[in-house]
Formats: sequence, C-alpha cells, structure tokens
Amino acid sequence: MEIISVAEIKNKENKKVFNLSEGQLQVAPHQEIPSKNKVYQHNPFLEANTKIVSLSTLKNDCIIPVFSKDNEKTLAHQEFIEIAQNCVSKVFSHHTIDLPEVRVSHQIKGRTSGAIYKPVNELLEHEKTQYFERMAFIIRIPSITENINGNEVALTVGGVRAYNQENLYNRKSFEKFKFFIGFQNMVCCNLCISTDGYQDEMRVGNYQELQSKILELIQGYSAQNHLQEMKLLSQQNLSEQQFAQLIGRTRLYNYLPKKDKVQIPELLLNDGQISTVAKDYYLDESFCRNSNGDINLWNVYNLFTGANKSSYIDSFLSRNVNAFDFTKGLANAINGDSNYHWFLS
Repeated sequence: MEIISVAEIKNKENKKVFNLSEGQLQVAPHQEIPSKNKVYQHNPFLEANTKIVSLSTLKNDCIIPVFSKDNEKTLAHQEFIEIAQNCVSKVFSHHTIDLPEVRVSHQIKGRTSGAIYKPVNELLEHEKTQYFERMAFIIRIPSITENINGNEVALTVGGVRAYNQENLYNRKSFEKFKFFIGFQNMVCCNLCISTDGYQDEMRVGNYQELQSKILELIQGYSAQNHLQEMKLLSQQNLSEQQFAQLIGRTRLYNYLPKKDKVQIPELLLNDGQISTVAKDYYLDESFCRNSNGDINLWNVYNLFTGANKSSYIDSFLSRNVNAFDFTKGLANAINGDSNYHWFLS
C-alpha cells in the first residue's frame, strides 16, 4: 500500500488531490458545518467540567502566570493557540480552516492590589483577575474529509496546556505541551487520534521551539495510514456475548493484582466511562448495537471516545489515543492475538 501524507488526501466530492499551496478561508466557530447535503449539529469535543471560551477572552480577560522565582512568564494559552494557527496556515494554505474551539477548566481567581482589603461582594470587575489552569483547543480543517462507515471525519489539529504539570513555584524551565493531528467524527464530534499523530509532552523553551515541533508533527503524520486503520475497524464485529465479556473484563481490569495487570495491555478509561460505554451500546443513536446484538469495532471505538469526553483536560488526549490502540488490539484479539485476548476470553 502506498503511504501518502496529509497533503495528498483526496477530496471525495470533486475527486481531486488537495493542493496545499492554495489559500484559506476562516469561518465562525461553533456554527453548524455543512458537508455535501448534510448539516451536523455541533457538539463539544470535550465536556467534563469544562466551559467554552473565545480566544479574545484568553487575550483580554486573563492574566499570564509566571515562574515565581524569576518572574519569567510562561507561554500563555493564547500564544499556544496562535502558534498552532500559524503552523496550520503554513501547511494547509488554501484550505478552509475553522477558527479555534477552546475549552477551559480550573479557574484560578485573584484580585488587584488596590482591592486587597475589599469584601468579595464589593469587588468591581476591573479589580478581579483570573486565569485557567487547564486549556484544550481544536482547529478543524473541514475541506479535508473522508467517509468511514457512513460517518464523515474531518482533519483536525489541537492541543492541551495544563499549568498543573508545570512547577510555577520555581525558576523558568522547559514548558510542557500536548499536541495532536488526527480527525474529528462530524456525527458526534468525537476526536480520532492515533499514536503517530500525537505527542504527549512537547518540552520547549520558547515560541520558536514550539512552532518547530508542531510543524514536525504535522508534516510527519500519515493521514492515509490512520484512515485505513480506522476503516478496517468497521469490517470486524463483536457479538453481544463478546461485548458483554469485554465490559466485564474492563471492569475487572482496574482491580487486577499488579503482577497480573502488567501482563495485559493498558486501558486508561475508568469505571464510570466503561459504564457509559455499556449504556450507549443500547442507547446511542449512531453507534449502538445492530438488531442481532452485534456491534462493529468502529462503533465500539466511538463509544470509547464518546465516553472519554468526561475526562479532565489533562488526561483527555492520552485516553483518546489509548482508546484507538485498545480497539485495534481488540481486532487483533478476534484474530487470536494473545495480548488482548484476555479482554474477550
């Protein structure tokens, strides 16, 4: 099979290969996205305890944390997003590029020095300060799409910044960022991320290093391989009995003795998320079982990524990648792979 890069994905509607030297068009965030004759309802890519904010809110209404020992500033959330926008514009020039969708959590409140003795209920708006400890964003490229089992997926990049993973009480050092390139399922807005399109910890010292590493990840990603692996999932089914066995084993997994657990491939979803998967096996309108009780692995994968939306920002991407690796492992188990066979035996 010929391996092609993101730049060579075909547009199924006009049957031509995208030319990445073409221009771009930005559209407003959170509008319903038309594709062919379909209109998709826009759902959050992440839920949990997050809320949506605009890029201008991060720029104008939030302070920037510093490393307390030397008062050096961090790379702010908005800088991370703008660096990613610049990289996407360079690689996918002349493509439709949506404005970023940004979600934040863990608000850190403060006040200006002039309001130090004021009661909380007397604080004026200009006397309040805030920043958000955790931030996740995506930038969708809806002009690059593919169809998998009747679901349209659009090329998407995004990242996570979590200040709780930095030592802000010390001097400035390398800062940590998470970044991915993959696809978003437009039916449910679940993200589809593979190991090859994800870096769990980009350690950088400045703007230029972060830009360089983002570009390197984007340009090294093989969208065709990722799409092919996802399409193969739709060709393999679990019976109702196998799915029930899977749910039972995944509930047992977190309580295994350590010596047994290390012999089994890792699963990062928690018990509450596995319960959501079990519920949606019956109730999800798009990815539930068929009339015989069987369910294909593409639908299982989307049940996993849908349940993962309840994760905190700082664990969201790693669990999403793990869901893909785990589902591919289930496909191997159907064919007799011993490493994942425990979950279906």
